[in-house]
Amino acid sequence: MPLSSQPAILIIGGAEDKVHGREILQTFWSRSGGTDAIIGIIPSASREPLLIGERYQTIFGDMGVKELKVLDIRDRSQGDDSGYREFVEQCTGIFMTGGDQLRLCGLLADTPLMDRIRQRVHNGEISLAGTSAGAAVMGHHMIAGGSSGEWPNRALVDMAVGLGIVPEIVVDQHFHNRNRMARLLSAISTHPELLGLGIDEDTCAMFERDGSVKVIGQGTVSFVDARDMSYTNAAMVVANAPLSLHNLRLNILVHGEVYHQVKQRAFPRVI
Repeated sequence: MPLSSQPAILIIGGAEDKVHGREILQTFWSRSGGTDAIIGIIPSASREPLLIGERYQTIFGDMGVKELKVLDIRDRSQGDDSGYREFVEQCTGIFMTGGDQLRLCGLLADTPLMDRIRQRVHNGEISLAGTSAGAAVMGHHMIAGGSSGEWPNRALVDMAVGLGIVPEIVVDQHFHNRNRMARLLSAISTHPELLGLGIDEDTCAMFERDGSVKVIGQGTVSFVDARDMSYTNAAMVVANAPLSLHNLRLNILVHGEVYHQVKQRAFPRVI
């Protein structure tokens, strides 16, 4: 199977182009099978799920797909809905929209539907994309909220448990657009084993099955690697005190560039 049609995980910083070139959405469509794609849209993060679901339904429908369905989950009991579960067995791509990441996790985490989606993603059977809140939930540890424009400090960021699609990362979205570097550094200070991804608007970090990450879109993806951090004062200062973080590695990549230094794999290695 050529790389351009292999399943992938697309983590989108929000506000992706929905009108003109639609490069990121076109890439998800292609990685989901193109005109043979069977795509499920999960708008559960939104307070207006029907409106946002219909918008993406129109976008992917215009591209040409075999089948589309909005999985309008508004109650945890629907995570065991037989119709939705049957559809997930047939689909080739799942798209999670923006909104509130706590709402999304509250509705989907530890449901049979989400467990099966995660399993199929990890088996390399389907593509999965998430934008904005749908991007924030990708790690096991999730940035649930916080402030921006301050120095790094532990009180700057609120953490929660995400959906664990790519457990070894922590994601912040709308990144440079909302001045969130300090927020991501604050999250990394308490979880230095994780790889931090700061993803700008209309920008995507696409995880391939070989463990590489390709950048697509108009902005940048910032990779913050603290796994060789030599010192931090995080355990010794009060929550709102400035943080000291030594020997971090920062890589900022633009469209078309590939990051190869993910120590763990989003997918099992393909033999």
